[in-house]
Amino acid sequence: MPRELLILRHAKSDWDTNAASDFERPLAKRGRKDAPRVGEWLYREGLIPRVIVSSPAQRARETTLKVCKCLDLPRKDIVWDEAVYDADLSTLLAVLARMPSDAELVLLVGHNPGLEELLRHLAGSDVEEPTDGKLLPTATVARLEMPNDWSELAGGCAGLVALVRPKQLK
Repeated sequence: MPRELLILRHAKSDWDTNAASDFERPLAKRGRKDAPRVGEWLYREGLIPRVIVSSPAQRARETTLKVCKCLDLPRKDIVWDEAVYDADLSTLLAVLARMPSDAELVLLVGHNPGLEELLRHLAGSDVEEPTDGKLLPTATVARLEMPNDWSELAGGCAGLVALVRPKQLK
């Protein structure tokens, strides 16, 4: 099986809360519906990640837990990596470089604009820019076929297999 990466942007967050900070912002009602849809799609596609790395920000945490519940994956299998929160391209590449060499399917849950930068970097010309300008709207998952070495991720090294938005899963 080829090595694959699933890049998942957290589901829709709620801006109208009393959250003390951006980090603590929870999911909105739509986000609480979209995250399980993504998890159910991953399950139907047989995409059960061996490694799950997520931002610990509240909205990413809730998204990851809802997706993993659909995949019947225990919480203890999730790596909550603070580096993923507000990460830029170089930070996300460093996170991926730490993946176990035998990891065939990795799920990375985080935030824009870093995840969009990562997707554009990895997939290169495979990425078609959408007319609405939103490559990874909330709860969108990108499925990429990756090279054999997680630490050697040059621009254009991956193939974009699918880009699935929650609207497509209704």
